[in-house]
Amino acid sequence: MSMKIFVDTDADVRLARRIRRDTVEKNRDIATVLDQYSKFVKPAFDDFILPTKKYADIIIPRGGDNHVAIDLIVQHIRTKLGQNDLCKIYPNLYVIQSTFQIRGMHTLIRDAQTTKHDFIFYADRLIRLVVEHGLGHLPFTEKQVITPTGSVYSGVDFCKRLCGVSVIRSGESMENALRACCKGIKIGKILIHREGDNGQQLIYEKLPEDIAQRHVLLLDPILGTGNSAVQAISLLQKKGVPESNILFLNLISAPQGVHVVCKHFPRIKIVTSEIENGLNEEYRVIPGMGEFGDRYFGTDDD
Repeated sequence: MSMKIFVDTDADVRLARRIRRDTVEKNRDIATVLDQYSKFVKPAFDDFILPTKKYADIIIPRGGDNHVAIDLIVQHIRTKLGQNDLCKIYPNLYVIQSTFQIRGMHTLIRDAQTTKHDFIFYADRLIRLVVEHGLGHLPFTEKQVITPTGSVYSGVDFCKRLCGVSVIRSGESMENALRACCKGIKIGKILIHREGDNGQQLIYEKLPEDIAQRHVLLLDPILGTGNSAVQAISLLQKKGVPESNILFLNLISAPQGVHVVCKHFPRIKIVTSEIENGLNEEYRVIPGMGEFGDRYFGTDDD
C-alpha cells in the first residue's frame, strides 16, 4: 500500500453511533445492541483492528470530523496521482532535472520541421545526458588514489560488469552514447515486432553469454504502451538477469507505459528525460516526436 491510514475515533463515539444506527435503522432495542457490542464487536476490534494501528503511516484522531487531516491526505493523493509527478508514485522512476537547455533540445527534436542533421545532433545530446544519468544509479565501490600532487583523493570506482541491450531499431540510436561513456562495453540486441497495442512478438535476440552476471542497460528511446519493454525485460529475466540489475533508459515516457513496466517490475530502474501527456487512439505517444527510428536513421517517407 502507498499510504496506510488508521482512523482513531473515541470508543464512546463509536458506541453511540452504533446504538443510534441499530435502534433507528434496524429497529433493535438498546439491550440487544449492547449485548452484541460487548460479546462480538468490541472483542473483534481489540483482536483484529487495534493491533494494525502500529503499521499505519498516518493516524487520524476524531475520524471524519478532522477536516485538516482529511484535506492534507486529499492533497497528498492528488500530488501522487499527478501525471507529471510519477516519481512520487514509483520510486524506481527517475526523470532527469529539466533545464532550459533540455527543454530547448526537446523543442528541436519534437519540431516536425527540424532537419535530419539537427534531429540527430540534438537527439544524441539528450541521449548522452540520459545515459550519464543512468550510469549514476549503478553500484560503485569506494576507492582512494594518489593525485599528481601526492595527495590522497577518496573517490569511487565504476561498476565493471556492464552491458547494453538495444531494442532494434530505435534503441540502436543510443548505442554510440553508451560506448562513449563506457569504453569497450558489450552490447546485445533484441528485435520485437510491434503492431499497435497488441501482437508483440520476439523475432531475434543476441545477448552476451555471461549477461546474467552483468548489470544491463536496456536502450529504447520511446516508452509507449510498455508492452514491448515488458517482453524485453522478461527475456532478460529468462536469461538469468536479476530484475534489480536492469536499468531501462529512454528519452520520453508515456504514463501508461510507466505504469505497466513499474507494476510488472517494481525493482527495475527507469531513467527518462521527460514524461509525456499520454497515448492517442493509435497508441502513439503524445505530444511525442514521431517515429523516432525513421527520423534518426533517415527512413521516413520524406
